[in-house]
Amino acid sequence: MKGNTAYNMAREMLMAGGVGVMPTDTLYGIVGSALRSRTVARIYRLRRRSPKKPMIILIGDVRDVSRFGVHLDRATSKLLKKVWPGKVSVVLPIAEGRASVLKKFKYLHRGGGSLAFRLPRPAWLRAMLQKTGPLVAPSANFEGALPAKTIAAAKKYFGDRADFYIDAGRLNAKPSTLIEIKHGAANILRRGAGKIPKHLA
Repeated sequence: MKGNTAYNMAREMLMAGGVGVMPTDTLYGIVGSALRSRTVARIYRLRRRSPKKPMIILIGDVRDVSRFGVHLDRATSKLLKKVWPGKVSVVLPIAEGRASVLKKFKYLHRGGGSLAFRLPRPAWLRAMLQKTGPLVAPSANFEGALPAKTIAAAKKYFGDRADFYIDAGRLNAKPSTLIEIKHGAANILRRGAGKIPKHLA
């Protein structure tokens, strides 16, 4: 699928719990609603991903993190403003002492008690996320294999098991930079496409 019609169709499928491959702000991702445990489970199966590894969640607004029991204090909010929007994924802890929330979102945090979020820069993608809600968006490949740079490559991985594909040509970007923010301090876990302010590097 190509063009605006493709994105409109994809948006409707995602809102209904579907799973598909589309461009993100970095690589092609296999995406689905982060708020639907069955959808997330389906992506784990499609990617042959280890059940112990959580996935990055794309959000359309920084306030979306609160939907997952994540509380942003002043220091954390200040740090996020330095890297978002952008190609930096940030691991944030779910509010301590909230056992019910930890249980509710265990299908996402996989027992780790924290979640990774990214607020992408492209306006079209943020607008889509504001319609679909937060999406899990791991790269379009089997775990341990090379990320798909084209839709043809993605189809070799997933075939007709994905509900849709959106072709944006060849994507050669790096994965996102990954940092963890805890107690107002940042720690770089993976260097990638996103730039980190010097005082955080």
